[in-house]
Amino acid sequence: MERARERHMKHIKTLGELKQSGYQSKSIKDELRDNLIENIKNKVVTFKGIHGYENTVIPELERAILSRHNINLLGLRGQAKTRLARMMVNLLDEYIPVVEGSEINDDPLQPISRYATELIAEKGDDTPIIWLHRDDRFAEKLATPDVTVADIIGDVDPIKAANLKLSYADDRVIHYGMIPRANRCIFVINELPDLQARIQVALFNILQEGDIQIRGFKLRLPMDMQFVFTANPEDYTNRGSIVTPLKDRIGSQILTHYPDNIDTARSITSQEAKLDLRQSKSVYIPDLAKDVLEQISFEARESEYVDVKSGISARMSITAYENLLSTAERRALISGDENTSVRLSDFTGIIPAITGKVELVYEGEQEGADFVANALMNEAIKTLFPKYFPKIEKLEKQDQETPYDDLISWFFNGDGFELLDDLSDEDYKAKLDEVTPLDTLIADYQPDIDQHDVYFEKEFILWGLVQFKKLSKYRYSKGLKFQDPYGSYISGL
Repeated sequence: MERARERHMKHIKTLGELKQSGYQSKSIKDELRDNLIENIKNKVVTFKGIHGYENTVIPELERAILSRHNINLLGLRGQAKTRLARMMVNLLDEYIPVVEGSEINDDPLQPISRYATELIAEKGDDTPIIWLHRDDRFAEKLATPDVTVADIIGDVDPIKAANLKLSYADDRVIHYGMIPRANRCIFVINELPDLQARIQVALFNILQEGDIQIRGFKLRLPMDMQFVFTANPEDYTNRGSIVTPLKDRIGSQILTHYPDNIDTARSITSQEAKLDLRQSKSVYIPDLAKDVLEQISFEARESEYVDVKSGISARMSITAYENLLSTAERRALISGDENTSVRLSDFTGIIPAITGKVELVYEGEQEGADFVANALMNEAIKTLFPKYFPKIEKLEKQDQETPYDDLISWFFNGDGFELLDDLSDEDYKAKLDEVTPLDTLIADYQPDIDQHDVYFEKEFILWGLVQFKKLSKYRYSKGLKFQDPYGSYISGL
């Protein structure tokens, strides 16, 4: 009902018509609060597409909005801080009236700029107004060391003074910066600690008193703003900090976090990955492959080789997912298969997505980025293996039977087993079918498995046994070779 009324009011073109309509001005913080209240009452999800924050970040953010607070979202990279800020636009009224020609979105009923007050004084009820859509009420600035007070607050414009033949003492020579121009809008400053301390000081009055000061002018503009800041805790020591008086003026500081389970991480990755439709149709991804992909990020956040303080962005899983499909697609194109399924050996194709997104500690740098990426994949397989197949104990009693005895004997009595990278789907399946003990393991421990996933899990068993040192695996230019762990000594490799 309220939204229909807003669309109807959009036909109002003058101040007089606006007054007759009964329109009442409302601050931006009240807009956000009132519309959030309506969403909560009507069970409308405000932050759609944000996964894993349902019981943590989103309730805190909603409480901050209800409290009319300016907000600081504090968290490591790739934790949807900027996305949360952008989605707050959905809580604004669809349209608001603005004095036509105003640089700072003057409210026709409560004008604050000299331009708007003089225009209303001259034209009265005939003052023209326009309607500003909520999508145009969002401004964003990335804090960089070269940002100046003039950029975000404003400065005297000598060219304007010359063109209008005005004295520098006349406030009409002021050129407004980004913040005044975002009056009645949501204004986001990303990476706040990167903003120089002297620039942060310039925000004090805006946050507390809601006004601005430009070049010593006795200028009081009670700005109506919703500020949202984002910051990375690592920046506090690496590049800068938020000055204490500014932190004191920010109403709520909300800590963001990474997904705490694989299902949530998978939802984020599948939602955000940018895939070609033809790629999605031609490449099948087994469920276990998706789990392995996400587990790599979880392993990276615990790895001794990775600087966990810098964070492991959700973008790593997203780009790795895209690379994984592209690896399978390229292989199918080479072998002539119209459709294919992701293989575990395709995971070598995601290494570029990992090496570019993890910050290594000294030990990691010594080992090399490729080594670390492979180590993370191996650890992911090792972690997931006991969830699908019987656990392999580190210490086993001599002559104790295990579910893997037949498989290990198969390798012990053979010359090894090669899986080439460019095998066609038919040849790949035929090759894995040669290892008959794999069928028994699948039948015994994964009886309800989707038939499309069988061959991925067969390969997963081989990789898993390698991680528990029951088999050995060697990478060479054309593919992989699996063999008995002592086979290298016997064969002289």
